[in-house]
Order: sequence, then C-alpha cells, then structure tokens
Amino acid sequence: MRAVVQDTFGGPEVLRTVETERPAPLGGEVLVRVHAAGVNPVDVAVRSGAYPLLGEPPFGVGWDISGVVEEAGPGARFKAGDEVFGMPFFPRAANGYAEYVAVPSRQVARKPASIGHVEAAALPLAALTAWQGLVDGAGIKEGDRVLVHRAAGGVGHFAVQIAKARGAYVIGLASPGKHDFVRELGADEVIDYTAAPFETLVRDVDVVLDSNAQGTQSLSVLRPGGTLVSIMEHWNQELAAVTEAAGRRFVGVSVEPDYASLEAIARLVDEGLIRPHVSETFALDEAAKAHELVGSGQVRGKVVLTVE
Repeated sequence: MRAVVQDTFGGPEVLRTVETERPAPLGGEVLVRVHAAGVNPVDVAVRSGAYPLLGEPPFGVGWDISGVVEEAGPGARFKAGDEVFGMPFFPRAANGYAEYVAVPSRQVARKPASIGHVEAAALPLAALTAWQGLVDGAGIKEGDRVLVHRAAGGVGHFAVQIAKARGAYVIGLASPGKHDFVRELGADEVIDYTAAPFETLVRDVDVVLDSNAQGTQSLSVLRPGGTLVSIMEHWNQELAAVTEAAGRRFVGVSVEPDYASLEAIARLVDEGLIRPHVSETFALDEAAKAHELVGSGQVRGKVVLTVE
C-alpha cells in the first residue's frame, strides 16, 4: 500500500509517499480502506518538531480517517463493507495518511449517511475536541452564552455548530473576512478580534472555548461560576489554579478517541445540525501541499487528503 511518512523533522517537503506493507487487523480491530484523511494543525506541528508528540522520526502523521472496512478481526464490532470514520490511537501514531489503517473497532463509528468520505474525514479530531470541551467538559445547555475563539477554524467551526445545536447563544471571534462564514454557521454575534482586544468587547459569558492560548484574557470575560475550556493550555496547572481561585471552572481538553461521541456527532450531521466545511482537498501524494496550506493558519474549516 501507499503511505506518507517522514524520516526527519522539517518543512512540508519532508513528507514522502512510500510503498509499505499493508497492516493486518488483530482481535477487536478492523482494517479500513481509507478513502479520505483529514489534515489538522497538530499534524503540522508534529511533522515540524514543534510538538514532538511521537518522538523522533521516522513515523507517519495523520489521525482523521474515513473509509470502508476491508477486513474485521475476531470480536470487532464492524464487518467488511461497513463505512466508518474516526481518530484512532491519538495521541499515539495512527499513520492515517495511508491507503489502509488497522484500528480498534471501538475507536471508530459508522460514517454519517448524509455525507461522503471527504466531509466525514474532516470531522473526528476537530469535532471531538469541540464536543469533549463543550459537552463533556463544560456541559453547555440551552441559553448558555458561549464564546468561541477562532470560530472559522477547524475546531471553531464545529464548536459554533455544536453549541447552537444545544441551544446556546454563540459569540464567535474571527477576522473580518470570515464574519459571513461564521454567521452562516449559526453564530449569534461575530466579533472582529483584530479591531480591539476581545476582552474589552465581551462580558458575562458562561463558557469560553479557548483554542488560542489566551487563558488569562478568556478568564476575564467569564461570569462567576463560568467555565474556561482550554485546548492549547490544557496542561497549564497555574492557569487552572488561577481560574478556580477566581470562582470559575477550568476544563483542559486533550482530545481522545471516543466512539460514543463520534456517534452523537454523526447523528447531528444526519439531522442537518452540523456540516463539515472542507475548504480544499489534495491527493495523498500532495500531503506536503496540504501541510503548507494548513500551516498558513488561514484555512476556513478543514483540509482533506483524498486517497484513491
């Protein structure tokens, strides 16, 4: 099979496509014929060495996959022919940029019926991050005021839609050129964070989803008893302590595989309440170009590799 690997840290050019042995599923695993693989900012950071999550190369990056079960190991919960999507093994290597991936069957879910593999591959890591932060962590409910950083980005555009699906009032932070897009996602207000510090424009929110490492500023806009959900600073015990001392709650999110949440997300997709936005697709052999685009920080929604 073909797979994308790297032998050293570096720029997008270190990614190369190789021929390698197809994996075989163990007990409880399924072999997925990958049709599409999502590309996330964490992939870029791992490739460059900025976030050495997988240790030293060689390794293959990529976690988001959507495809068809080719073979099921003993005890797996899917059978050959089932369409599935997921984010297997994170934060360990999944080697998702490949034609085949062997994964634990409880780390994938049935693909939403209303969308294709390209859109489904855009979902797992980003939508799970938003879900685990807002739903599992903050417990958002109808009427909550929710502030979403980077509302046009991968996690952000799902966070806006998930919050709206649960009846929240959503305020999105975005640059001016992305305001219409964020409104189309369902945001009730969109704020230009480039015009003035957002903390001078927002007050008394119940939940902040902070994907921008601005924990102190985010804390300042929370009402007493509100929740700060931090992605980039999930490890920051000092920020957690300051948040708790201020009478607010701290939730650090380090996303993990979770088939039950994937199933809940898939239901919302099929109900028309969540729609992945794929800004651009690239062939598997063009993974370097995809990384270059994602690394620019200018993507609306997601970038996806198609695997033929």
